[in-house]
Amino acid sequence: MSAITRPSPGFGLGLRSAHYGAFLSEPQPVDWLEIISENYMVPGGKPMQMLEAIRTRYPMAMHGVSLSIGAVAGPDAAYLRQLRALTQRVQPLWVSDHLCWTGVRGRQMHDLLPLPYTEEALTVVARNVARVQDALGRRLVLENVSSYIEYQDSAMSEAQFLAELCQRADCLLLVDLNNIHVSAVNHGFDALDYLDALPRDRVQQFHLAGHSDYGDHLVDTHDHPIASPVWALYRAALRRFGPVATMVERDDRIPPLAELLAELDIARAIASEADEVELAV
Repeated sequence: MSAITRPSPGFGLGLRSAHYGAFLSEPQPVDWLEIISENYMVPGGKPMQMLEAIRTRYPMAMHGVSLSIGAVAGPDAAYLRQLRALTQRVQPLWVSDHLCWTGVRGRQMHDLLPLPYTEEALTVVARNVARVQDALGRRLVLENVSSYIEYQDSAMSEAQFLAELCQRADCLLLVDLNNIHVSAVNHGFDALDYLDALPRDRVQQFHLAGHSDYGDHLVDTHDHPIASPVWALYRAALRRFGPVATMVERDDRIPPLAELLAELDIARAIASEADEVELAV
């Protein structure tokens, strides 16, 4: 299986229908766009028409929410066939989904549910990743989810689980820095220790996003601007991993494109500062 070259193309945004017109009307200062895979698992219609037009202008990454890589039964066969067909059609830079399970016995719960971090779960997920990678003919990129509960049976941290999974399944990582911050606050661990536990050579992409603060806990709502602690974690991640493809993610209360481009400019500036520091050292 061929390796994905790092560093990857620089700075991207999630493609949302509210911005179709802007991306078609004139060139925008983004290096690539990320689509939600499930939105385009259709034989035709306007979403696919828009995607076909926009992808002639921008490279695409595919990001799914329903693979359920942690399910004991494994990914749904019909879903996997659709994902493969879309991958062959779009020819994305990479294909990602989440380290989670999303339902049982064929019932989709439309949520990204955390796993127990046990040897048994690791065996299940590694097996499922191998199946998906065989079907797609490429490495799968897996994202850490935000979490609000922990399992008493967990024998390792999420970061340790991901590191071991990369070795066993030869997969890659999408490090969502907002999710790390949310989970760190909710569970009381050190976000920097989390970053240090991840393998440097497996990180394909960063997500930057906003969250909602309820005082005694945070919720990953993706409907706010990126918060200061997440920007600080991004700086730390750049020191740890070097230049990595970075995306601003907004899924609700979608603002005008200019607001997201302004956040992306902040990410570029932080990455540029990190490069200058590294050169100085």
